[in-house]
Amino acid sequence: MAPSKDFAQLDWDETLADDCRQIVRLAIREDLAQAQDWTSMALAPEEARGQATLVAREAGTVAGLQAAALALDEMQVPIAWRPAANDGQRVAAGDGLAELSGPVRALLTAERLLLNLIGRLSGVATLTRQFVQAVQGTSAGVYDTRKTTPGWRRLEKYAVRCGGGRNHRTGLFDAVLIKDNHLALMQLRPGEAVRRARDFLRSSLRDPDQAEAMIIEVEVDTLEQLEDALPAGPDLILLDNMSLSQLRAAVVRRDAVAPGVELEASGGVNLQTVRAIADTGIERISVGALTHSAVALDVALDWSA
Repeated sequence: MAPSKDFAQLDWDETLADDCRQIVRLAIREDLAQAQDWTSMALAPEEARGQATLVAREAGTVAGLQAAALALDEMQVPIAWRPAANDGQRVAAGDGLAELSGPVRALLTAERLLLNLIGRLSGVATLTRQFVQAVQGTSAGVYDTRKTTPGWRRLEKYAVRCGGGRNHRTGLFDAVLIKDNHLALMQLRPGEAVRRARDFLRSSLRDPDQAEAMIIEVEVDTLEQLEDALPAGPDLILLDNMSLSQLRAAVVRRDAVAPGVELEASGGVNLQTVRAIADTGIERISVGALTHSAVALDVALDWSA
């Protein structure tokens, strides 16, 4: 169940589509510059037409089919695109994801761009699904981070959603997250930093509702810092690189002092450790690996005519 106060969750919308178009424009420039696909021009007759199937070579969770359709539109190629699956759908090895037909030259030129988009985003969705399944039955949600490919952030976070995960803050603009460096550089204790941030929002934002809606999260490294942060009432407390025993102690202390504060575990999270972390009773687990370490799903274009 989603928490009552959470970060914005990304679905496919105009902003995400615009990000995708900008990425596609760069990808086209990388492949074609101001020239042509000379190989396809040299070998494929101008009038030749073909059909192909986009196929998953391995089992996984699909993401990026909407991005692929948009990429074809941005490339301005006369290729018919007929999806055979949906973003977020789990597929088996050999399953078809989409059917394409059109001029052979255009199909060959667009092939790698489409495979890169869908492979990358499906890899993020597939890895996310594995983490989500690992914590199934616990109270913990799996969240992404800002450890994303520059320019791809919204797309990769959308892929996390396709895999059943949840989005942490999109950027620096949509939440207050007080990290250890903020505390160290300003020589602040966690509780004092939370109170200062809340006062700043209330005095700086004209809309009082906006100030109250802004999530305030603070990172702590020790149980002593947790004790200091809890009375200040942040929305979230990030428990960084704590052991399982420390996480369990943090949950007990939170329940006694400030049960409305949610706890997020981060650091050293992988598929071997995530279940034990979830079993401590924390509400959130943030996993940078969802985006910075996902391996692209193996997808290919098989020619049928």
